[in-house]
Amino acid sequence: MSADLATLVTAIAVRARAAALVLATTPTAQKDAALLALARLLPAAEATLLAANALDLAAARAASLPAAQIDRLTLTPARLVHLAESVAQVAALPDPVGEPLESTTRPNGIVIRKLRVPLGVIGIIYEARPNVTIDCAVLCLKSGNASILRGGKEIFHTNTALAALVQQALAETGLPADAVQLIPTTDRAALNHLLTLDSLISCIIPRGGESLIRFVAEHSTIPVIKHYTGVCFVYVDKAADPAMAEAIILNAKTQRPGVCNTAEQLLVHAGIAPSILPRLAAALCAKGVQLRCDPAALALLASTPGLKTSAATEADFRAEFLDLILAVRIVPDLESAIAIINRDSSAHTDAIITADQTAARRFQAAVDSAVVPWNASTRFNDGFEFGFGAEIGISTDRLHARGPMGLRELCTYKYLIDGTGQIRA
Repeated sequence: MSADLATLVTAIAVRARAAALVLATTPTAQKDAALLALARLLPAAEATLLAANALDLAAARAASLPAAQIDRLTLTPARLVHLAESVAQVAALPDPVGEPLESTTRPNGIVIRKLRVPLGVIGIIYEARPNVTIDCAVLCLKSGNASILRGGKEIFHTNTALAALVQQALAETGLPADAVQLIPTTDRAALNHLLTLDSLISCIIPRGGESLIRFVAEHSTIPVIKHYTGVCFVYVDKAADPAMAEAIILNAKTQRPGVCNTAEQLLVHAGIAPSILPRLAAALCAKGVQLRCDPAALALLASTPGLKTSAATEADFRAEFLDLILAVRIVPDLESAIAIINRDSSAHTDAIITADQTAARRFQAAVDSAVVPWNASTRFNDGFEFGFGAEIGISTDRLHARGPMGLRELCTYKYLIDGTGQIRA
C-alpha cells in the first residue's frame, strides 16, 4: 500500500474522531434538522442521483452481474422517496443519547447513574446497496456517532453522490461535514488500512456477502459486529392454513429474492405435505422459482405437471441462493423442523406457519435465531418494518447487538458518579 493511501485513510479517521466528539453533545434538535434537510434534498436531487446510478448500472450490465444483484444496485424515483421517508422517520424517533438506564444511591450518599452514549466512530463496510449509504449515515448521526463509509466498487458513483448530499445537509445545519465520510477509492488496500485504526475507530460493521464479512472479521483489529448470511427457513406446520402459507411463502421468497431476509429453505410437515405442497409448488413455480427438493418432496411433486423441480444436493440445504431458487424438505414433525433449522440455518430469520399456538410458542422458544416470526413473512426482519426508521445491519452475533440494529444498538453506556465530597476509606 502506498504511503499516500495510508495517509488519506488515517486522515479521514482522525477527522471522524474529532467530529464524533462534537456529535456526542450535539442537541437533538440540531441532529434532527440535518436529517430533515437530507430528507428534502434526496428527492430534489433525483436527476443527479439517477445519473450517477446509471453509470454504475451500465458497468454492472457490462460485467454481466446477475439480475438480483443489479436490482440491489438500482435507484428509482420510488426508492428515493422511500429513502427520504426513512430519513424523516429516523428524525422523528426518540434520541437515545443521554437516555437514563439505571440509577443507584450508595450507603455513603454517592449517586451512580448509567446513561446511554454514542459508540464514537463507526466504520461500515458494504457492497452493492445504495440505500446502505443513507441508512447508515442517518442512524449514526441520530445516535451521535461519526461514520466512515466504504461501499463496493459496483456502486461507487451512486455512493459518492449520496455521501455528498449528506455532507451538504450537515453543512446547512452547522454540523461538521466530517461526521459522515466516504472512502474515496475502491482500492482494497484502503480497507486493509482502515481495519487497523483501532485507536480512532470504535466499531466496524460489515454488510455484504459472507466472504466480505469473514475477510473483515479476520483482518480487523477493531471490534466487528457481524451478519454472515441469511439462510432463512419457513416451516409449514401440520396446522397451517393453506392460503396463509401460500401468501407468506410467496412474499418471503419472491418479493425481493436478492436480500438477506428472503426465504431460502422450505420445510413442510409430512402430515400436510400431500395436500399443501403441490399447491405451494405451483404458486412458487408460477413466479419463476426453481425448487430443489429432497427425495420425498421430489416424489410427491413428480405427478404435478409444469413444475421447475430438481433433486437437491446436500449443499442446497444450507445455501443462501439470493435468487429465485428454494430448497424444499418434508419433515416428520415440529421437533425435527426445529433441529434442522438449528443445524442448517444461519440464525438470521426462521418462521413458522401454523394455527397451533402451542406449536408456535415451542418453535419460537427453541429456534436459536435472531428473529422468529409466527404466521408472518421473513421479510419483516428489517429495521424500517421494526419501526427503527432504518437499520445499520441485521446482526447474527450474540454480543452487544442481535437482529436489526437501530439507534439504541449504536450506543454504549457510561457511568456518572455524583458526590458531595465522599472519599473512599
